[in-house]
Amino acid sequence: MRLITEVASAAGIHEEHLELYGKYKSKLSPSLWDELKHKQDGKLVLVTAMNPTPAGEGKTLTTIGLSQALNAAGVRTVAALREPSLGPTLGMKGGATGGGKAQIVPADEINLHFTGDIHAVTSAHNLLSAMIDNHLFQGNLLGLDPQRIVWKRVMDMNDRSLRSIVTGLGDGNGTVRESGFQITTASEIMAVLCLCDGLADLKKRLSRMLVGYDQSGQPVTAKDIGAVEAMTALLKEAVKPNLVQTLEGTPVIVHGGPFANIAHGCSSVIGTRYALKLGDVVVTEAGFGADLGAEKFMDIKCRQAGLTPAAAVLVVTVKSLKYNGGVRKDELHQTNQAALLSGISNMERHIENLAKFGVPVLVALNHFEGDAPSEINDVLEACRRLGVPAAVSKVWAEGGAGGLELAMELKKLLEQGEGQPAAFAPLYEDNLDIPAKIKKIVTEIYRGAEVAFSPAAKRSLGMIEKLGLHQLQVCMAKTPYSFSDQPRLLGAPEGFTMGVRDITLSLGAGFAVVITGNIVTMPGLPAQPAAEGIQVDLDGVINGLE
Repeated sequence: MRLITEVASAAGIHEEHLELYGKYKSKLSPSLWDELKHKQDGKLVLVTAMNPTPAGEGKTLTTIGLSQALNAAGVRTVAALREPSLGPTLGMKGGATGGGKAQIVPADEINLHFTGDIHAVTSAHNLLSAMIDNHLFQGNLLGLDPQRIVWKRVMDMNDRSLRSIVTGLGDGNGTVRESGFQITTASEIMAVLCLCDGLADLKKRLSRMLVGYDQSGQPVTAKDIGAVEAMTALLKEAVKPNLVQTLEGTPVIVHGGPFANIAHGCSSVIGTRYALKLGDVVVTEAGFGADLGAEKFMDIKCRQAGLTPAAAVLVVTVKSLKYNGGVRKDELHQTNQAALLSGISNMERHIENLAKFGVPVLVALNHFEGDAPSEINDVLEACRRLGVPAAVSKVWAEGGAGGLELAMELKKLLEQGEGQPAAFAPLYEDNLDIPAKIKKIVTEIYRGAEVAFSPAAKRSLGMIEKLGLHQLQVCMAKTPYSFSDQPRLLGAPEGFTMGVRDITLSLGAGFAVVITGNIVTMPGLPAQPAAEGIQVDLDGVINGLE
């Protein structure tokens, strides 16, 4: 691992713009932006994937390995990634810093407390929660309706027992009311942090956040509660992007961590903009499959930030395709051409969807040891039939060298677009109302036939119409495992009805969160949490954080 000052210097960052957190990680000072802002932007490449499966797809791994490979091929490249949440890190997924020879480092620090950004979001969120309850206790001058407070509390851990709670129990402890916890990555403050373009915009967005309604049904915001400046004080360091490196010394900006199944799933706008000034190519990723992360990247992040992606890389694996074709997890190592060909429908659907945004697509076949050559050829042949370039990626085993074929294909794809007018466009227009935006996503991206709104969702739509908020974007909260709202409906289902349970307003982030199926904003731990496998030796070295 190189000193972060050396990584920064190689990327063209002077040491005066670094705010060091030890030897191997640093925040980037706003003074760097003053130096970079007039430079031409590099090309933005999104790495996304097919629907996730228990076999693992390797989207973050591919992002890291591809950035290493591009640098090895002489293309000045910077990666831009999200920060891992402690919930999945200690729960179901384990670490989120890549693997093998395609990792970002120091992995254990990035996976745990890093530079404290997620803790800052937690503190700012819960400060507002405390001030809301204190406002009720101290006389409720705003006339806030205790039964219509929508702002919950958060923590950065999977804990299903906190989804529904009662606060204020006990004599003299405030108003007794039902509430609950979300995971920090579902906090609107995390979304605001990742979508703002600086401290001034952060304040504006924080001030707009909806905390509830008064007795006459009018919205009450964080500004009304008087919490904005104090929240900003807690977030003033978190708004600065973080610089780390890959195992091969490629600079990586890691900043922000919203989930893609319950939030918008992209790293920060600020971090992406820094990266675009530092690299000729920026490789970034969006969470889960392209039906969630990529759609929100295009429709929310790029729209709000004025970004134009130059290409999208779709990560697929032989095992995951077979899983989508009906093979059980414990049988995925067996060759099964029929299941593979059936599961390829999932890949095809994602390719078709990405094309709807006007972005050229490259398929990255993430190689696993034991993949049969015949099955690899079947996937590559399907891509040829679809007229989409594809390459096998071996970055886990070989690092940047194992991604050179993929890097060369991406380089060709980017060169083909040079001098051509950008064809990128979001899926829906801002002036559509919220139901129309939802239906467009459901019918064109998920391929459902209808949307069924619950009574609660219909009441929420009525409030949105009353408040004149049709201009909001739509952030779908949906299972990542299927195009539908039913996790076990694999492959490429169509013609189903998407059920919408409720719609919540994230006015600071600029979107309405559409809650479908059985999705929850506070995950639970699995039967055997990843935390059970972590060990710390007497030298303080952490093992099992993978």
